[in-house]
Amino acid sequence: MSVIPTTGREWHLVARPEGWPKPEDFALREAPVSEPGPDQVLVRNLYMSVDPYMRGRMNDVKSYTPPFQLDQPMDGGAVGKVIASTVDGVSVGDHVLHFGGWREYAVVDGKSAVKVDPETAPLPAYLGVLGMPGLTAYAGLLEVASFKEGDAVFVSGAAGAVGSEVGQIAKLKGASRVIGSAGSDEKVRVLLEEYGFDAAFNYKKGPVAEQLKEAAPDGIDVYFDNVGGEHLEAAIGRLKVHGRIAVCGMISQYNVTEPTPAPRNLALVIGKRLRIQGMLVADHQHLQPQFFEEVGGWIREGKLHYRETVAKGVENAVEAFLGMLRGENTGKMIVAFED
Repeated sequence: MSVIPTTGREWHLVARPEGWPKPEDFALREAPVSEPGPDQVLVRNLYMSVDPYMRGRMNDVKSYTPPFQLDQPMDGGAVGKVIASTVDGVSVGDHVLHFGGWREYAVVDGKSAVKVDPETAPLPAYLGVLGMPGLTAYAGLLEVASFKEGDAVFVSGAAGAVGSEVGQIAKLKGASRVIGSAGSDEKVRVLLEEYGFDAAFNYKKGPVAEQLKEAAPDGIDVYFDNVGGEHLEAAIGRLKVHGRIAVCGMISQYNVTEPTPAPRNLALVIGKRLRIQGMLVADHQHLQPQFFEEVGGWIREGKLHYRETVAKGVENAVEAFLGMLRGENTGKMIVAFED
């Protein structure tokens, strides 16, 4: 058993944001570190994840996952090293993936700690390309959107952790054309040159509908939605008959304070017989073994590429989260703690 520190830092939500979150809505506080109880591990976190869905948990509303509580530590995906354990099969020095992020030390129930191997993949990858965002991309494209070989696919938020993987999986599975949107010319370059998209555009440079029509003159079969709003309306306009939409996120609407209008062309859903389906990754855990095997293989073979944007230090976790909401990351946004 390693030496257990007496205290560690953790982030608390101290005010519910109205519109865009502000640094003052959060507080970094010292808290006592407990020894693990029966069937628990104490983890020193090395990396934590910040994700768009966390914005919704800052609102005091009933949803698919409970809201963060005020003046309590937030949580989220993290990878760390076990420094004390009462769990059979998990030893001091092992690395585990768990949900006790936003803090330096976490006591985690054994059933919630998944051992990961840093020899198989770098530890941050288990929070991104091989983690929740990766499984979201895999399940959303293949199961929710019912992708089939020859489909033309449009992905919004395509330079992010989920979108970049959606586009590459579609290419590897035989898509006829993959189109992505992103918020800067540099991100567009990455989509085309590193991830192998057939077309990409900067949505800030003109109407999405016009740019999508130019990028997909023959229409699309699948739209993977991370953004909502103008992107969703444009996609409905370009979808072919029996097109499918997997709605993963609507980041364009997470920080608005007034209701947003629905797509103005929803009537097209009828004539085109479109299918629009929302998704939560928790519904698709049965795909995880298949996902690990297939995507892990592509990564080892150099066929699937990924990027990470890394902020260093637990004290910078909130700024990393806010930066992710502003679109400052390319690929997965990770916070790296001191090792």
